[in-house]
Amino acid sequence: MDGASGVRFIGNATTLISHDGFTILTDPNFLHRGERAHLGYGLTTRRLRDPAIDIAELPPLDAVVLSHMHGDHWDHVASDGLDKDLPILTTGHAARRLHREGFGNARGLRAWRDHELRKGDHSLTVTALPARHAPGPAQYLLPPVMGSMLEFSGPDDRVDLRIHISGDTLLDPRLGQIATRFPDIDLAIVHLGGTRILGMMLVTMDAEQGTEWVRLIDPREVLPIHYDDYDVFTSSLEDFHDRMDEAGLADRIRYVDRGETYPIGHRTGADGNIGRTHY
Repeated sequence: MDGASGVRFIGNATTLISHDGFTILTDPNFLHRGERAHLGYGLTTRRLRDPAIDIAELPPLDAVVLSHMHGDHWDHVASDGLDKDLPILTTGHAARRLHREGFGNARGLRAWRDHELRKGDHSLTVTALPARHAPGPAQYLLPPVMGSMLEFSGPDDRVDLRIHISGDTLLDPRLGQIATRFPDIDLAIVHLGGTRILGMMLVTMDAEQGTEWVRLIDPREVLPIHYDDYDVFTSSLEDFHDRMDEAGLADRIRYVDRGETYPIGHRTGADGNIGRTHY
C-alpha cells in the first residue's frame, strides 16, 4: 500500500488496514478457489473466489487482528506463512491454539479489554468487543468470536481515526454497548453473507440484520465484506444494498473490490467523511 492510509480488501474477511505507519492484517485466509475451509465437527465450505494476493505478497505487518478460529478466517496457509513472532490480537480460545502452533505473541482479549501498539509518537489501540456467532445455546458449539475497535492516535494521544470491525456476529443486545462506549465511529467494516450451517442455522448477519446493525452502531461509513467467497453464504451484497436503501442508509455504504484499497484519513470536514463512495 506504499505507506498510504487505506483498507485493502483481500477477500472474505481478510483486509490490510494501514494508517499512521501501522499495517494490520485481519482474519488471514489465503486458500484458493476450490479449496475447502474447515468449520469444525467435520463441516467444510468450498472457496468460490481467489484472494486478491498470496501470503508471500503481504507487506511488513505490525499485528494481526483475528476475530475467531474458523478455517475461513485462519487457515493452514496463514499458520505456515506468517511470522511466528507477529502479535496476534484475538480471543482467548484462538490465542491458546495459536500458542500451540508456535505463535508466542498471540494475545487473548476478553470483551472490552484492549492492547496498545506504539510507533514513535503514534499509537494504535485495539479493543475487543462482544460478538455472538450463533443463536441461543448453539453459540457454544462454535468458537468464541470478537469484534474489534481500532483507534489511531497522534502525538497528543487524541483519537483521530476510529475503525470498528464487526467480526462474525449476529445481532445481540450486548452490541448496543458498543455505540454507547464508542459514539463516534468513522468506519465500520461489517461481516455479512448470511452464513448458514447445514443450510439452516444463521451464524453471520444477512442483509436485514446487517442493516439493523448499522442503525445500532451508527458509523459514518460502512464497508461490507465477507459475503460471497464461500458456498455457505446466502445473502448477497446486492441484498445488503437494497435493504440499506429501503432504510435510507445506502449513502453510508462504501464499496471496494478485491485487490482495491479504500482510502482513509484523519477526520476532516463538517460531515466527517474519511473516504469516497462508489458502487
